[in-house]
Amino acid sequence: MKKLYILMIAMFVLFAFVVGSGFFILDETQQAIITQFGKPVGDPRTKPGMQFKVPFIQKVQFFDKRYLAWDGDPNQVPTKDKRFIFVDTYARWVITDPLQFFIRLRDERSAQSRLDDILDGETRIAVASHDLLEIVRSINRDPEVVEDYMEEIEHLEDISVGRDKIEALVLSKANERTSDLGIRILDFRFKRINYVEEVRARVYDRMISERNRIADQFRSEGQGEARKIQGNKERDLAKIQSEAVREAEKIRGRADAEATNIYAAAYNRNTQTRELYDFLRTMESFEKSLDDKTTLIITTNSDFYRYLQKVR
Repeated sequence: MKKLYILMIAMFVLFAFVVGSGFFILDETQQAIITQFGKPVGDPRTKPGMQFKVPFIQKVQFFDKRYLAWDGDPNQVPTKDKRFIFVDTYARWVITDPLQFFIRLRDERSAQSRLDDILDGETRIAVASHDLLEIVRSINRDPEVVEDYMEEIEHLEDISVGRDKIEALVLSKANERTSDLGIRILDFRFKRINYVEEVRARVYDRMISERNRIADQFRSEGQGEARKIQGNKERDLAKIQSEAVREAEKIRGRADAEATNIYAAAYNRNTQTRELYDFLRTMESFEKSLDDKTTLIITTNSDFYRYLQKVR
């Protein structure tokens, strides 16, 4: 009885394992195909949820349903006008037919390698078929103009194609070559475009010299304007100073005339006043011209001696 019980448990476990191996869960980000002895059978499984397969005989191959990234390696490519540039690109792609994808490519690693060949090749063809200006620019735009001088900093030629159309051309050509691979390229872009090192140095030198020329022009015109302002300032300052000196002389002249009138009126008032005035003026002159080390020799007919005689 005990052996029968163990046997029943073993059979139940085996049955559960067999049944369990016949089911698998498909995530909403995945799609799958069923293979039997290495060959795909049935239609692709794209609906998320629980799926069934024949246990042990059939296997599940899962593929991503989301958008996948492709990042190209920077390559040195010549343009139509013989400019050597580094071109770095990227793209987005998606698996549209998992069955065809499995038959032709097997897995994502093989798909990335195939995209390297297709996208790099189409990029080289597109770059070599257009001038550098067409690859760099997308639209025509007005040249930069310096205010007040109306001088064009650089002359921009018009383009007829542009970067956006070249990217669309690469995308279209690449999708034609991937139509039987079960994938579709959604987007293609130039991530970075730059000159090679030896050309880049010459371009930078040219840009620096051009900007230095513009800076020198601004600097010389600024110095001329500064000298003009300085000349106007000095002229206005000299005018103001001369007017101030003239006004001061006029005021001083009026003051001297007024003082002279006052002195004359005081001098002519009476004899005693005149004598006092003469005495005070004489004393003031001696006070300003003599000190304690000065020896004064006077005659008997001098005004100072006459004053001393009167004091005695």
